[in-house]
Amino acid sequence: MELPGALYAPTGEGFTASALTIGPWDPALQHAGPPAALLAREAERAGGIPGGQTVRLNYDILGPVPVGPVRISTTVLRPGRRVELVEAVLDAGGRPLMRLSAWRMRTRTEGLPAAAPGVAPVAPHPAPAGVADSAPGEAAFFRSDVAYHKALEWRFASGGFNSPGPAAAWTRPRCTLVEGEPISPLQHLLVMTDAASGISAILDGSTATFANVDLSVSLHRPPRGEWLGMDATTVLGDSGAAQCSAVLFDADGAIGRSTQSLFVEPR
Repeated sequence: MELPGALYAPTGEGFTASALTIGPWDPALQHAGPPAALLAREAERAGGIPGGQTVRLNYDILGPVPVGPVRISTTVLRPGRRVELVEAVLDAGGRPLMRLSAWRMRTRTEGLPAAAPGVAPVAPHPAPAGVADSAPGEAAFFRSDVAYHKALEWRFASGGFNSPGPAAAWTRPRCTLVEGEPISPLQHLLVMTDAASGISAILDGSTATFANVDLSVSLHRPPRGEWLGMDATTVLGDSGAAQCSAVLFDADGAIGRSTQSLFVEPR
């Protein structure tokens, strides 16, 4: 099966989504991972700190994003030479559907203070197994053969798409984010991270809806390398809400964390 080469194709006014953005609930609607990455791309391009590091990304999902043309507008809410706050808003048909608030910082590699004596160094990646010892996985619940689950190669160190409960997975991109340019490690991370609640689901998707209304990602360093991963857990409350949290990592160790708030109801 030949897959599209990118999640989005640029147009004169914005971008057009490919079939690789299709989510599990409706073949006409996107998974939130690809538009999250696209918003981060635009926020970085709008920022005024050359080579800056994006350290926190807060997404509000205002409505489902259709598979089709989208546009993104950006605003630098707090300019600065050392830190800046950038907002990016995705809309389709004139309606805002996802909003990103991103803090970015100036980077430096020299003159940094050392950790206090006795503080342990960052541990290796938290996954139970590395990429080579993890099992390939395919999601059985997507309605379309070509959809979001094919945008990444998946290797599960524990758990899996089709088994409920916590899961740890490695991923590698099978496509680029935007046609004609390479996908960056941060873009790859954001395409992947919204799936944390999917790989760690504790409810049967055929009988329950558990859609996240937000995504928050905090990073203490940039991701690097071909393979990135997440170790995710979902906790179900007793009032129709759930919370998913994940440790994000690459082959060198942990890089940050993500959280998602989920709205839960019977189908």
